[in-house]
Amino acid sequence: MEVRYSPDPVAYRRMTTEELRSYFLIDSLFAPDTVPMVYSDVDRSITGSCVPAKGSLKLLATKKEMAADYFLERREIGIINIGGTGSVKADGKEFTMEHKDGLYIGKGTKEVEFHSAASEAPAKFYFVSFPAHATLPTVHTKFDQAEKAKLGTAQDANKRTINKYIHPNGTKSCQLVMGLTELEEGSVWNTMPVHTHQRRSEIYMYFNLKEDTVLFHILGEPTETKHLVVRNGQAVISPSWSIHSGVATRNYSFIWAMGGENQAFDDMDWVAMRTLA
Repeated sequence: MEVRYSPDPVAYRRMTTEELRSYFLIDSLFAPDTVPMVYSDVDRSITGSCVPAKGSLKLLATKKEMAADYFLERREIGIINIGGTGSVKADGKEFTMEHKDGLYIGKGTKEVEFHSAASEAPAKFYFVSFPAHATLPTVHTKFDQAEKAKLGTAQDANKRTINKYIHPNGTKSCQLVMGLTELEEGSVWNTMPVHTHQRRSEIYMYFNLKEDTVLFHILGEPTETKHLVVRNGQAVISPSWSIHSGVATRNYSFIWAMGGENQAFDDMDWVAMRTLA
């Protein structure tokens, strides 16, 4: 497991492109038959993926970084499948995961195992985990069961559908909030006007980007913005002091996951467009 430490807003201002990418960008996801993970000191999130092509893969704790006997000993996890049909087994109970299905697994689950229905079209499980203080039920959310909100306009190039899986009015969790946003054809902007949320951090994982599509993720303090070039299947860690927005050369999708003190979706500190720099 890779460990990341987040810079503060002062150190961030002096960073090169390479340094920014090393702190904020996760570009090691979705390698077949491995479970790459990044542990961040920002709200102690763990971001990872699992693509079981040749056989089943287990989610295991790492003693050094987690000091736990099993991964969910003191944690909860949200999983979304962006690949072919697969399944997740949680303490022996199996959940069939179709494309874009979500799964919440609560604290105390000892064994988590991933499987693909077909090796030629493997499942692509993306997950984010945060520490948990209570045990909540495991819940499987089919894509069409996710709460949907349509936002934006074609004129502003940000017409999109937000699919909420884990949130206070849906699947309950201790601190994890998770969902999937899909932009319509011709729309390229997400989360604009921008905001920060001092009470929680957020992670964006971008997908459905074609090989020749480039996405620019905007981050940093509102008056000191920078950007990262992001490609398909890559994620960006966003600390509470940073804005998080993106624009690409064509439409795309992204999974967002938040953890921290407040789960209210609208708990945002909006930034006036005229103040961005």
